[in-house]
Amino acid sequence: MSKPLSSKCSVGGCVRNLNDCCPPELQVLSRDGSGRVVACKSACTAFNNDAFCCRNEYGAPAKCRPSVYSRLFKDACPSYYSYAFDSPPPLVKCDAKEYVVTFCPASWGSGELQEM
Repeated sequence: MSKPLSSKCSVGGCVRNLNDCCPPELQVLSRDGSGRVVACKSACTAFNNDAFCCRNEYGAPAKCRPSVYSRLFKDACPSYYSYAFDSPPPLVKCDAKEYVVTFCPASWGSGELQEM
């Protein structure tokens, strides 16, 4: 996560939690058996399909078009890329001279922090 140190900045993000609106075929479920959705895969990752992955005969902007899945992602996160040839608005809009960048540990909440 990054945060500009200026109140004149705008940082894009998601307007909805993708896990809450993720179609069943893209859901990654918790390993604890609770059925809780912990992530939402891209259609490319889920189906390994040339059209969803924008590769081979679909590897050009004229051939690779948004899918129902990429539109779902775009609706939830309008500032992010939802498919290979998407062109979202800039993620960060500002001229801040300083930012705070936060890196989340691999095992979030484990209590163990490593210094760099």
